[in-house]
Amino acid sequence: MANFEDILLNAGDKNNDEQPSIMVPIDDMDTVNADSPNTVDELAQELATIRQSAKKIAIIGSRNLPITHQQMIETLATALVRQGNTIITSGGSSGTNAAAIRGAMKANPDKLKVILPQTIGQQPSDVQDQLIGVPNIIEHADRAMMTLADASRVCNREIIDDCNQLICFLSHTSKTLHNAVQYAEEGHKVITVFYLD
Repeated sequence: MANFEDILLNAGDKNNDEQPSIMVPIDDMDTVNADSPNTVDELAQELATIRQSAKKIAIIGSRNLPITHQQMIETLATALVRQGNTIITSGGSSGTNAAAIRGAMKANPDKLKVILPQTIGQQPSDVQDQLIGVPNIIEHADRAMMTLADASRVCNREIIDDCNQLICFLSHTSKTLHNAVQYAEEGHKVITVFYLD
């Protein structure tokens, strides 16, 4: 088989009546087997979710955020609720979840759903104060004996299962939130990730 340089040289040879041909091996081409997921259906489903006028949007993320990031998340949550969307998040005295709660409460408290990893009584007092007036809080007394880290992982999955779209604010080193994003990908959710570092 001729190499690429020979093909180029022959292509410029005016005495050569034959057109150069390029051989493409087909053995290495990807094939679709019967077990492969139907990506056309998945894309159609994601497009339909994006086009929905009112969605359930989960906002989760890091607790360690500068005030400017918290203000942006709060503004985003307010705008999303004003468009008719419902915000789903978890409790948090600072950071992403707290900002999402403040923003949704400004726009319409009825469009906010807070899923706690455990019970209100197990939350710090500042979180309990923040949840005053939130009409839709889901508690989990069944997770009372779990560590907060384990309960939070389960809580993130519950939040993602309940949403159409996930917005996540995280750093590259946040293993728990990376796992949550991966779980959302496996569930074919529409995902927007903002890295803070």
